[in-house]
Amino acid sequence: MRQAKRCGARTRRGQPCQSPAMPNGRCRMHGGPSPGAPKGNCNALKHGRYTAEAIARRREVSGLIRAARDLGFLRQ
Repeated sequence: MRQAKRCGARTRRGQPCQSPAMPNGRCRMHGGPSPGAPKGNCNALKHGRYTAEAIARRREVSGLIRAARDLGFLRQ
């Protein structure tokens, strides 16, 4: 472990970081790669309110309501 390549990023004191470096040359605190969200992340599913299909459906319903008001079927 002592022979491992060191990070070398400057700390708040101005000294080089002594943590072992990862393959990208920096330690996990000074620029480790972000793994991102896992594949098939169920927590990232959206509700679907802003899909093109949902927006088109809302516009269609609004148009029907507007037409019904114009014809006198609905009062405000």
